[in-house]
Amino acid sequence: MNQILITYLPIAVLLGIALFFAILLPILSVNLGPKRAKGRSLTAYESGMTAIGEAQRRLPVKFYRVAVLFILFDVDIILLVPWAVSFRQLGFYGLVAMLIFIFMFILGDVWVWKKGVLEWE
Repeated sequence: MNQILITYLPIAVLLGIALFFAILLPILSVNLGPKRAKGRSLTAYESGMTAIGEAQRRLPVKFYRVAVLFILFDVDIILLVPWAVSFRQLGFYGLVAMLIFIFMFILGDVWVWKKGVLEWE
């Protein structure tokens, strides 16, 4: 029983530190952070002119689509690297599994292309 406690002690310490910071940082943020802006801090300061319209405009969805596709491509490449490193050890099963993965990846790319997500106007 004592050996189990010693084995899991680092995990308990890490969990305690994580909980400490998860509770402490929001409390410190509320108490020490900036308060609501008033008066002069709300005036225009960049050009001296009052703003026309909203300061934050909505971006088209195509930017988010391209960002998500970029992340997906990165994840696919990240999954290919360990497979390429251990290719000889995985044998035929590893080859078949990766061929299925690559086929699904290419199928998804064709679908994205057909949907016109990659078109930029």
